[in-house]
Amino acid sequence: MIRLFYWLYERRLRRQVRGGPVPQHVGIILDGNRRFARQRGHCDPRLAYELGAEKLDDVLTWCIDLKVRAVTLWAFSIDNMRRPPAEVSAILTAVEKKIAALAEDAVTLRQGIRFKAVGRLELLPPSTISVLRKAVERTTDNDALTVTIAIAYGGREEIVDALRNLIRSQHRPGCDLETVLDELTPGAIDEYLYTAGLPDLDLIIRTSGEIRLSGFLLWQSARSELYFSDVNWPEFRKLDFLRAIRAFQRRRRRFGE
Repeated sequence: MIRLFYWLYERRLRRQVRGGPVPQHVGIILDGNRRFARQRGHCDPRLAYELGAEKLDDVLTWCIDLKVRAVTLWAFSIDNMRRPPAEVSAILTAVEKKIAALAEDAVTLRQGIRFKAVGRLELLPPSTISVLRKAVERTTDNDALTVTIAIAYGGREEIVDALRNLIRSQHRPGCDLETVLDELTPGAIDEYLYTAGLPDLDLIIRTSGEIRLSGFLLWQSARSELYFSDVNWPEFRKLDFLRAIRAFQRRRRRFGE
């Protein structure tokens, strides 16, 4: 009976959401894997990371269904690199397995999913870099949904990288400092961010009940709507995703006006 009620409610909510404006770019902070494991008495968090990785299948399907154009998933922060080596290995192994499987999946290709990987990728193990590179190359011609994996990512590091690359592009023999500084505009910086070329970030979802962004897409989130879900990432359901979209639709986006 409960399952039937859940199905009917989800169906009704989906119908409501499909009738309103859908965010073109959604960012998701995949949080709560370790908490999920502890709540279930698992000392080894590897199972939670594997379940969290499997959740990507669902999220991509939901985005395709609602015609979301881009989703950026924060899978692993640059600060996470300081965790115990065994835990870092468990996270990256789960990411490698899932991304490799998705990139080889006929359904992924048929749905038009394109992968991007952003962050300080040079800090990752060669095996992880190889998997990400192959996924990007294999899906480069797809354009229905761009899935950006933020891994070894930090928001401050992204802004620093963007500024460095912008300044390098403007530095020419005989070019003085003031000329370079004149090029440092918000629009110019946008072009050097990891997310350059993607739609504006409309909505950020964070799971696990934590109410902070922790540096996720710092520059891009200036005008984003924020939604915090109490559900841990491995338990995140379509119903939770639809509720986030509904909350987005109910807000009046002022953009400073």
